[in-house]
Amino acid sequence: MTDTPLPVLLVIEDDEGLQRQLKWAYEGYEVVLAGDRRSAIEALRVHEPAVVTLDLGLPPDPDGTAEGFETLREILRLKPDAKVIVASGHGARESALKAIAMGAFDFYRKPVDIDELGLIVARAFHVHSLEAENRRLEQSGGGQVLGRIISAAPEMLKVAKTIERVASADVSVMLLGASGTGKELLARAVHEKSARKGEFVAINCAAIPETLLEAELFGYERGAFTGAVKSNVGKIELAEGGTLFLDEVGDIPLPLQVKLLRFLQERVIERIGGRSPIAVDTRIVCATHQDLDAMIGSGRFRDDLYYRLAEIVVKIPSLAERHGDAVLLARHFVNRFSRELNPKVQALSPDAIAAVDAYAWPGNVRELENRIKRAVIMADGKAVTAEDLDLPGAAGEPEREFALNLRSAREVADRKAIRQALARTDNNISGAAKLLGISRPTLYDLLKQYQLTG
Repeated sequence: MTDTPLPVLLVIEDDEGLQRQLKWAYEGYEVVLAGDRRSAIEALRVHEPAVVTLDLGLPPDPDGTAEGFETLREILRLKPDAKVIVASGHGARESALKAIAMGAFDFYRKPVDIDELGLIVARAFHVHSLEAENRRLEQSGGGQVLGRIISAAPEMLKVAKTIERVASADVSVMLLGASGTGKELLARAVHEKSARKGEFVAINCAAIPETLLEAELFGYERGAFTGAVKSNVGKIELAEGGTLFLDEVGDIPLPLQVKLLRFLQERVIERIGGRSPIAVDTRIVCATHQDLDAMIGSGRFRDDLYYRLAEIVVKIPSLAERHGDAVLLARHFVNRFSRELNPKVQALSPDAIAAVDAYAWPGNVRELENRIKRAVIMADGKAVTAEDLDLPGAAGEPEREFALNLRSAREVADRKAIRQALARTDNNISGAAKLLGISRPTLYDLLKQYQLTG
């Protein structure tokens, strides 16, 4: 005999006959019944159910859906992680689309097929338990992809695969991408996936004055200049046996580029004021958001240094190019910052998810992280709302090249719409299909055709 409590299922239904039928149909759950919005919210507060079935036709308007939708809105506001399965015989398609857009888990049409509804309920409990386990993994440091990089976008997964392949090869890696795209995290991943036993050392070349950058990189001997009262080891030596990450390498001045090139060619350095070469086994990973080709053309960056640094070049997509990742990352940041700053916050509201998905994120992941952090602090309820995010008017997407033909244009549009629908419904196939206005079999066919994961 086990003392483990049964999972709680809240059934909101005003038909007493159907109430009894549903209660006896679910032997594996603790079934709690409610017949109107007031009793439903009371039961929600007391029992905190994982799954809710909700008939949209509730009193005082059993022939309409207004009361049902208001109940759905209040449930999701109070318990955003609850999986709400809604039912209605009134304008079923329109009601389904509206309910899923508001954040419902799934929808079924009345009259009720108990067996079909039982399968939907069982799947809702399964998804809820998986999400709870994911939150536990995040709290224990799990759930990381390629060393804290979190993504489900094919564009970023391709980058991750490249990083994994080149990590074990002793070559220099150049990461090209806009500010805030996660270049340092990827550089750390290169180091962590390699066999190097030394330290990972990072330096931002743009943040250090030119007069000090050489000393920071190469170190100096005692008495090398005024104020050098003792010898100091530079970042290249500190990374002996490990990896040195040169962020914003395009900001290294030309005279220092010559000295860095010599190190890359001969694998020896000389400290400022030193006379003896020091052999150093340090791997270089660098990054920049600047156009190095243009800098080479204008004489501001040495082409021979570029070829030494760019043995492998990895281009990092912007967050706007990683369709669906903004919502995925936003959920991750909510979980992280709620633990640190506001424990009552549990999720993103449906309108916040829509706002995150629609915004262009010019500052990429860094902007998203900062915006979510602020929103978690400011949130009054259990869910971060669009108002908490306080996003400026979403900028339109940059104009893209015209597609090769109508078929390719449709594929691009299909892929984007599918990823966004899956992100908004937390990978719920039924919900995504309803948002897209297609059947589940059709969505499965498209996922297979475009080699997307649902």
